Amino acid sequence: MHEVGLAQSIVDIVREKAGDGSFRVVKTVFLRLGALANVEPEALQFGFECARRGTIAQEATLQIERTPGTARCMGCGKEVTVQTRLDECPVCGSGQLVVMTGDEFRVTELEVS
Repeated sequence: MHEVGLAQSIVDIVREKAGDGSFRVVKTVFLRLGALANVEPEALQFGFECARRGTIAQEATLQIERTPGTARCMGCGKEVTVQTRLDECPVCGSGQLVVMTGDEFRVTELEVS
């Protein structure tokens, strides 16, 4: 379950940002997570709850914004929404899709005090 390692990385980012002493408590961590990032949100939430213990993010919640996957079809040239990297083009049925968005995994904001 690589989500535990990813959750630890989120906490490491929070610690790094808190290193300058400009805040003492993290209330919320906002994360943008793409549909194609191969990350299970529930497992990530659980991992975050474990990783935050004893840190500046001890009481923080993890707010996950899910973003859809989009791809450009090499067959028909259309931009389409995809759920997995193995999807076919819903317009022409081609399997030649180039992923454009949806693989994001990014801490976008911290709510602190």
